[in-house]
Amino acid sequence: MADIKQELKSEDGDNYPMGNNADPKNMQELTQFVQTLLQGMQDKFQSMSDQIIGRIDEMGNRIDDLEKNIADLMTQAGVENADK
Repeated sequence: MADIKQELKSEDGDNYPMGNNADPKNMQELTQFVQTLLQGMQDKFQSMSDQIIGRIDEMGNRIDDLEKNIADLMTQAGVENADK
């Protein structure tokens, strides 16, 4: 029984450095994969965010134009601006 424990300990010790050397490579590959994935998600999020901000700006401009047109129509109709 003691012989088996000794064999397991020596095998574990022999395999540990190899496993330890292989793990950083796998960890490095995993880290690179995660970083690439996160960068892709960040790029998509930034693109969507830019599109949303562009649409909000466009909508703001359209609202400003609409308010101006309403004010012009009210002036043409002879209605005083009650808001101001």
